[in-house]
Order: sequence, then structure tokens, then C-alpha cells
Amino acid sequence: MSAGLPQADNYLEILRQQIPLLDLRAPSEFSRGAFTNSVNLPLMSDSERAAVGTCYKLQGQQAAIALGHQLVQGDVKAARVNAWHNFALANPQGMLYCARGGLRSQIAQQWLAESGVDYPRVTGGFKALRQAAITAIEQASSRPVLMLAGPTGSGKTRLLRTLNAVDLEALANHRGSAFGRKLAAQPSQIRFENDLASALLQVQAAHPPYLLLEDESLLIGQRSIPQKLFQTMQHSPLILLDEPLSSRIEVIVQDYIVDLLQEAMDADVANGFNVFSTMLQQAMARIRKRLGGLLYSKLAELLLQALAEQRRCGDISLHRSWIALLLTDYYDPMYHYQLQKRDARVLMRGSASELLQWWQQLAR
Repeated sequence: MSAGLPQADNYLEILRQQIPLLDLRAPSEFSRGAFTNSVNLPLMSDSERAAVGTCYKLQGQQAAIALGHQLVQGDVKAARVNAWHNFALANPQGMLYCARGGLRSQIAQQWLAESGVDYPRVTGGFKALRQAAITAIEQASSRPVLMLAGPTGSGKTRLLRTLNAVDLEALANHRGSAFGRKLAAQPSQIRFENDLASALLQVQAAHPPYLLLEDESLLIGQRSIPQKLFQTMQHSPLILLDEPLSSRIEVIVQDYIVDLLQEAMDADVANGFNVFSTMLQQAMARIRKRLGGLLYSKLAELLLQALAEQRRCGDISLHRSWIALLLTDYYDPMYHYQLQKRDARVLMRGSASELLQWWQQLAR
């Protein structure tokens, strides 16, 4: 059917380069997990795939193939081939795949060839790429890892982005705290792991002395760091980012007030402030039990006052009051308690500029 047409099995390079991928699986398969660099242009819809699957069970492969061709013909077929053709022209270095590199990708590849485009098919499909991603994470977990730690608001993520490091929070689309939710949903666990594998491969291509990661708990929002990598992280040396309280407050104001409101307004101009306000209040409520009644009541009151003033005249200065109290009375004591248990693992501590200089010397 697609004999003689190009295939690709350089899975790690596909992942590392994040080569554009045309995903032919049904939408429900795609939603369970894919890649940031993949676009779902299915050969069959979910209902069509279900019908073909039932036919296969009852009447066998040939009958199922015949039904598939019956369901995807004429204008339906033309529209789908046209979408693939456009993707291939826009992404000439790309590839296509289905679940296991079987009939769906072979048929689509043949139809594309008949339209004038020879487009590579990933041998083994998504399953092969997925296994390569798992292997890449396991291999990275065996490398020397260095953890960047620091109190809330110290700017760890900002520092990571200036270095050859993996930003776990960006991959999980979550800032890793009770206030860390973003408007856009988190990726599926499978997609998080697949994109993590790509990021690990990209970082390791430069052969750094350590794999540099932010100090995270097992869960980043609802996404879980792969077990083997997390076990390595738990025993790895630490570098500590120390910044004054005033600087940390400003980082949090920027990330959780200015940027979050802008994100909400970009998504819904009419209702953006209400969404922003609700997100902050819900985040505070999520840690209510850990704060205790008195501290929670004080923080909730300060937050409401700050939101009211911001809504009234756009002034965000009152937010600094509840942020400062939340840091000094909740996050900082928890951070120092946890740090005491890991003090022997600390290699270096300093400001962002000091840690940057230290890392650059280490990486020479």
C-alpha cells in the first residue's frame, strides 16, 4: 500500500528537534496524550473509528477496511487529504503517524503521495515515540542532577530561563503552588512526559555538567514528575537562590497580579477581572486549613481590600500587604523547616547574579 514511501525511526531526534508531527489518530486518542509539536488531523472521527472497530471484531479485518473506505470517501476524503496536504506544505520537514504505524498512517501516506506529496511515516507510530520518550526520561534520571531551590518569589523560574535548564513548571503549565493555576488547562500526563523528554534531550545535547531543575514536589498541579526522575531529584545536591523579601514581593506582584490579570483580560475582556479575582480567592481558600483560622481571615480580608482597590482605580499597591504576610507567616517558615532537613545537600547559595556566575564557571 505504502511500499517505497519514506519512513523514519530516529525517535530521539524527532523528540529532541520537536519535528512537526501530523497525528492521524482519532480525537479521543489525541486528547489522552500527544506532543506540543503535533497537530491532530485524523483519518477517522471517533464515531467512525468506533464503527470500524466493531466491524473488525464481528467480521474481521477486510470487512473493517472496506467499511473505513466507505466512511471516508468522496468529499470527506478530499477534505481530509487537503488538510494533510496543507500541513505537509507548511511543514516540509515534518512527519505523520498513527497509533502504531499501521494501516491508518499507511493509508494516509498513500493518499498524500497520490496528491503529490511524499511525507515520511514514523515507524511504529505514537507507541514507538512514546516508548522513546519514556526511555529518554529514564536515561536522564541516571545523569547528575542539580536542584535550584529558594523561598517563594525568589525568582527561581526566571533564573532557570537564563540557563541551560529544564523548566518543569512551564511544561506542566502550572507554577507549582496553591496559587500556581493558570487559565489554560494543564496538559495530559502523557503529553507532559513527552514534552519533558524533548526538553531533557535538548538540554543534554549541550553536555552540561549537571541536569539543572527547579526543586519541585512530586505533583506540579495535577501533573506528576516521573517516578525515577523524582527519586533522583530527592537525593541531588541543591543550590539556593536568596533574594530579599522586598524583591520577592515584587516578583509575586508581577507573576500573580499583573501577569495573571493580563492573561484573564486577554481571554475575556468583559469578565477578565472577575475571573482573576475568583482565581486568587480560590487559591487562598485551598490553603485555608494549613493557614489556620486567624491567619486565613486576615489574609482573606487584605486580599478583598486589595481587589476592591484595584477594581476601583487600578491601583495594585495593596496587594503587597497580603503577599508580604503570606510569605513571612506561611511560606517562609515552611521553606526553612524543609531546608533544615536537606542542609547537607547544599552546594552553593547566593543571589541570582552570584548563582549565574557560579553556574557559568561550572559549565566551562
